Amino acid sequence: MQRSPGSRDIVLAVLRRVIFALCLLTGAAWVGPAAAEPAERTGTTEDIAAPDATLARQSPADAPRLGAGRLVATPIPPGFNTFDGGWIRFHYHPADRERVQALIAESGAVRHELAERLGVSVLDHVRVDVARTPGEMATFAPSGAPYPDYAAGVAYPEIGLVLLSLAPVHPTSDHDLVQIFRHELAHVALFDALSGRHIPRWFNEGFAVFASGETSFVRVRTLWTATVADTLIPLAKLDAGFPVNENQAEVAYAEAVDVVRYLVRQREHFRFQGLVERVRAGEDFDAALTHAYSIGVAELELEWREDVAKRYTFWPVLFSGSFVWVGVLGLFIVGWRKRRKRTRVTLSRWALEEAREDALRERAKRSEEPRVHIVLARGQPGGMQMPPPEAEVPKVQHEGQWHTLH
Repeated sequence: MQRSPGSRDIVLAVLRRVIFALCLLTGAAWVGPAAAEPAERTGTTEDIAAPDATLARQSPADAPRLGAGRLVATPIPPGFNTFDGGWIRFHYHPADRERVQALIAESGAVRHELAERLGVSVLDHVRVDVARTPGEMATFAPSGAPYPDYAAGVAYPEIGLVLLSLAPVHPTSDHDLVQIFRHELAHVALFDALSGRHIPRWFNEGFAVFASGETSFVRVRTLWTATVADTLIPLAKLDAGFPVNENQAEVAYAEAVDVVRYLVRQREHFRFQGLVERVRAGEDFDAALTHAYSIGVAELELEWREDVAKRYTFWPVLFSGSFVWVGVLGLFIVGWRKRRKRTRVTLSRWALEEAREDALRERAKRSEEPRVHIVLARGQPGGMQMPPPEAEVPKVQHEGQWHTLH
């Protein structure tokens, strides 16, 4: 039986809408970059979307995936250098050698981290083609397998191919090449760990962002706004595909990352590896999730929404008794700090005034002391100077006469 909304529920609903409206007015409720300057993202071949669709649809679950037999990497461009690291090969223009060296130096550590996180050896054969511009990167894509225009990097896990662009898609956007490289390797590593088994789209994208270590204040703000506005996208829709609209796509990515973070939270890492192992063995993702975490996708979404509500909304804290005391304590601390600051200012002013008075008294005291006047004798007319007085010569009397001592 459905419960009728009480007065408190109505008040909370009204307050939520009012706060959200205020956030919109103040500019805090940004759900992503403007359409003119969309944020760069990376992706897999499943990011392909129909331009007139609200959600980008991927192939149905019963349709065959685009297998390795149908994907063929393009030939290496003429004049490009090749670095062979055994398990990974880089192709790049000679002028970009210094920037590619940073990727080469990072590759071994990334491979080790991904293997540790997934619990299985991954990335046995990877090819990385580094383009100078996004336009050049588009020419590196396998025939019949384009990727989204917003992507600064793309992975083709079926054939272990990663494409990167040295230049950003948008001049004003952030472009961390190493971070994009880690993101695309995470896509390939997850494909290897699961032996190419089907997984939800949100899980694939969320893991790639989480494993790459990407951090974004915009993503946190987007998730906060969507939570307060109650515009989170159901995971079932994200499994079908990510939105084409830039603002909605930001919400989708923020959700995907946070759900994976919830799965890989502290002391749950062994469960995550168990999930990967079961999917790799052939279990359906929902069944593998149930065995590893004792919850299905629907229960996971419910728990995650409760968790994100606690972290990104303030209603439970606002109406709790402890909040009042915390608020009082906060006001007391603020008042004490302001009073202490005023006291410091007053003491400093008094010290300056006293120093000024001491200086004036010292100056007055010096003006009352007797003064010594030194008068210099002027020269005689004609430039002659007065000779100094002769020094007195000692004399002695002997036999009635005075004699001068020499």
